[in-house]
Amino acid sequence: MAIQRNPETVHQPSAGYDHQIEIAGPARWLVLSGQVGMRPDGAVPEDPIEQLRVALDNLRLNLEAAGMGVRDLVKLTFILVGDIDATQRREVVDGWLGGHRPCTTLFYAAGLAAPALRVEVDAWAATHADG
Repeated sequence: MAIQRNPETVHQPSAGYDHQIEIAGPARWLVLSGQVGMRPDGAVPEDPIEQLRVALDNLRLNLEAAGMGVRDLVKLTFILVGDIDATQRREVVDGWLGGHRPCTTLFYAAGLAAPALRVEVDAWAATHADG
């Protein structure tokens, strides 16, 4: 169903992502609102890397609630505020993805919905229509 490609006519991905993913056949799509580093009790860690871990956990829990998993992700967008260590960020994301390579976009913003928030992760997932 998901066909991942990195055309030879385009530079190779610089991290753990693919340039494109085509969804073939009947699919069930899940579009998620941006997930932030806020715990169920409303607490937001000060450390942006910990916020990233919490946001990814929130994303995983949303996927599970829809009967999907990390392998169903086709697009991730990371929105970051301030200086966040790129090496640590990549290690956390790569470990969380477990070798899966969705399409990704990363950009920095002046701010998010609340001043304490430094990380937001937006996602799209797809699986077989009967899955």
